[in-house]
Amino acid sequence: MRIGHEVGERQRGYTVNSSHIVNITRCRTGRGLSASGDHARFSRRDALRYATAVSALAGLGAASVSAATPAAAAAPTLIDFAMRQIPAQDIRAAGHSGVINYVSLSRPGSSFGAKPITRSYAESLTAAGLAIVSNYQYGKPGGTAPSDFTRGFAGGVSDARTAWQLHTAAGGGQSAPIFFTVDDDINRDTWNSVALQWFRGINSVLGVQRTGVYGGINVCQWAAADGVIGNSRTPGHRWAWQTRSWSHGQVDPAAVLYQRVVSTASNPGPVVGGLEVDVSDALAQDCGQWNLHP
Repeated sequence: MRIGHEVGERQRGYTVNSSHIVNITRCRTGRGLSASGDHARFSRRDALRYATAVSALAGLGAASVSAATPAAAAAPTLIDFAMRQIPAQDIRAAGHSGVINYVSLSRPGSSFGAKPITRSYAESLTAAGLAIVSNYQYGKPGGTAPSDFTRGFAGGVSDARTAWQLHTAAGGGQSAPIFFTVDDDINRDTWNSVALQWFRGINSVLGVQRTGVYGGINVCQWAAADGVIGNSRTPGHRWAWQTRSWSHGQVDPAAVLYQRVVSTASNPGPVVGGLEVDVSDALAQDCGQWNLHP
């Protein structure tokens, strides 16, 4: 995502506030959600599943971000990459809590071993106690396929169908969100006239509650304001995966993920399993991980 998000193809500090641990009895299940994002009541069974799933993010319950306070980063981290699958044991050894993996195909003329995520790879990650979050990106600016968000309502319908087929084929949760990529520094007019129509198409297939966005701070906030992304079970958070690119040093307090490290040729990210990776901080207990949304 962005010319730096598909690593191999593509700061701020954080403060942990231990008082921001979610009270599970106040959470809501993602099942039975309408396109408007209304929530059904959280059952005891769901509460137990929620508590178990959160453990896959290594203390995520205590992770709350104060975007205004630069301090040592302590939030659990998830990595994203495209070139090939990184062994689960290498991800664990590097201290990361999970991955954000593609539920999209490689563009014409490219072949990325981590696109799309496979069931066998997903099972290896899960067996290692790692969380998985789904992301869709096929095109990119200047690539052999145009940026996905330029494809209009019909393109959104097609992309959502592809994403959901690949997500479920790999074992993705039935109520888990998929984060769709706006990999460019667009203005409000482009959002209103182009990208928003794409998201409406996505919503028509997945519903709002299973739709998330990846982009800069403005895109994340526009998507929330226009009601095209769903809600995390963590109070005050929506399915927004914000990249530091185009964000002017600001962090959206409603985001569930913040891509703090964007690996580029001039500023490479950390190496995990022999690959340079992007690194995102989990800003909410529920950041859309599969095992919390079966």
